[in-house]
Amino acid sequence: MTERLSAFQIQDAIAALIEPVHSRVQLTTVGYVEHKNQIYPLPLVCMGSADPAAPAVAYVGGVHGLERIGTEVVLAFLRSLVGRMLWDKSLNLLLEQVHVVFMPMVNPVGLQQRRRSNGNGVDLMRNAPVDALSRVPWLIGGHRISPHLPWYRGAAHRPMETEAQSLCQTMQEQLFGRPLAIAIDCHSGFGLLDRIWFPFASQHAPAPHLAEAFALRKLFNDTYPQHSFYRMEPQSVIYCTHGDLWDYLYQQHLQQHLQPQQATFLPFTLEMGSWTWVQKNPSQLFSLFGHFNPVLPHRLERVLRRHLTLLNFLLQAAAAGPAWLPDGPMRTRYTLAALERWYPDHRGF
Repeated sequence: MTERLSAFQIQDAIAALIEPVHSRVQLTTVGYVEHKNQIYPLPLVCMGSADPAAPAVAYVGGVHGLERIGTEVVLAFLRSLVGRMLWDKSLNLLLEQVHVVFMPMVNPVGLQQRRRSNGNGVDLMRNAPVDALSRVPWLIGGHRISPHLPWYRGAAHRPMETEAQSLCQTMQEQLFGRPLAIAIDCHSGFGLLDRIWFPFASQHAPAPHLAEAFALRKLFNDTYPQHSFYRMEPQSVIYCTHGDLWDYLYQQHLQQHLQPQQATFLPFTLEMGSWTWVQKNPSQLFSLFGHFNPVLPHRLERVLRRHLTLLNFLLQAAAAGPAWLPDGPMRTRYTLAALERWYPDHRGF
């Protein structure tokens, strides 16, 4: 799906995309956003196992409307799965074992208007009721100064924005209570590398599922050593923020499952490095949209292909959790290895 659709067209495009397998795929609307007398739907696609005890994986895009490449990557993977469902027996067997959800357009107003925030000027990735425990950079870490400035968190003591509430409720309903759940939220960032971030964003302390994140990283690198363009790390290695939605969901999950190995929830954020696109086409610097998205058609297609391996890997890894999730002494070793890699001063924690 390389044509650039409006927010109003995406819901219809998804319905047309899944039509060949409509009896096995459910398209629903998990909420509506009203802005300037327009109503925007928040679509959700579900497929695979209906067993509430099955592992699950979620693909999310469009939290920042300006970064529409996230939505496009998620839709490209959905299109790939639908095409394969018509002939790929191994995929169909896999889908019997894992529950799969797509939420490709979390911020339709931002996508329609090519803006990072939603229609109220709120940055949804700064909107959760999570205050950072570590120092955050000014403005970029989230603030309450004004919706006219980027990275605005929203007013204090106000409910989360409709889009953020819908995302969190959907993830809780679709992913929580399972032995293993993985989510990946697709964004673009102004950098040279494709980064895969995991909690915490709000603090420099290591997350309880550090061993599991390290094990998944090792599994991917061992399986696809040629995909060395990804750098996987806690977000706090780069900077901390207030209000991160995935920190909020991760902490909510921890409260329900006090023992980390009782249930594993691994939320990841894919930050596609957009500087490589700008380097090859410097004219993109004259457009804010070009800062965060590949503009030329052949580069867009290349980016959509580039990440299919990762997204498919997460589907397979979710279904095969017992084969790679560390336990016992292995979990201890992976935790120590992860601390050495990402937290060289871990003795202070």
